Amino acid sequence: MRILHLSDTHIERTDAPNRHGVNATDSLRLMLAELRHQRGVDAIVVTGDLADDGAVEAYTTVRELLTEFALPLDAPVFCTTGNHDERGAFGKVLGSGHLAADGSERAETVLESTAGERAAVSVVDGWRFVTLDSLVPGKVHGWVGAEQLAWLRDVLATPAPHGTVLALHHPPIALDIGTQRAFGLRNPSALAEAIRGTDVRVVLTGHFHLQLFGLLEATPVWVTPGVVNRIDLTTPPGTERAVRGASASLVELGDGASGPMFHTFHARDPRAHETVYEIDEQQTRALIERLG
Repeated sequence: MRILHLSDTHIERTDAPNRHGVNATDSLRLMLAELRHQRGVDAIVVTGDLADDGAVEAYTTVRELLTEFALPLDAPVFCTTGNHDERGAFGKVLGSGHLAADGSERAETVLESTAGERAAVSVVDGWRFVTLDSLVPGKVHGWVGAEQLAWLRDVLATPAPHGTVLALHHPPIALDIGTQRAFGLRNPSALAEAIRGTDVRVVLTGHFHLQLFGLLEATPVWVTPGVVNRIDLTTPPGTERAVRGASASLVELGDGASGPMFHTFHARDPRAHETVYEIDEQQTRALIERLG
């Protein structure tokens, strides 16, 4: 199983630079253009923050660009919600978030949630793809609620022929960094309990705008860097800097004896590594206090 994993496109409602001077639509176009030579792609996963402000126009742009890219590959596209997304607009344009290569709905099972959470299941060549909704409206951190976890346990009770790929926006792992600790998934132990002893082979996430690998108990977790920008951790402790440069990942899953393997792509942007924004220790602390 060969998966292209993208996250954090942060598309605006208009094709114009954002408040930091970055055109998010151009970043996605560039990243997809750089990936055009990939072959044997079985699926495309986009783990949230598709839109920057939850606008219908932004989801329409995402769907058009992803369909244009996926159609020649004949690869389905699986999208999750992130903290910047809005469930109603997401569902209006993307439905369950599980799309065939031509952009049509393809989910086999969809969570019927009282909160309207966007979670669904599809199977591709014997591999089961499950997308979860870790969005907490109005907050930056993530949470997977009890109703969704119960649904997930029911889904995973029957193993898939080759295994399960689980995707959500907020990572259940974090470095010892204030922003990651405050803004990641707040109930990772509950997710770990729900997938313990199941056929989940990998958990794919985004949100942190950097590449990171770790384990949720025994399950590999991969955080792919952002498309709109990436976070540079070479700054002094307690500060944060975002730099230009769209990125994405290749995830390869083999049989039980090998994998998963991860590779990161960086688009050839002539302005890559230029600072998008930088906040000092006091500003970072205030950000955590305000949003965390």
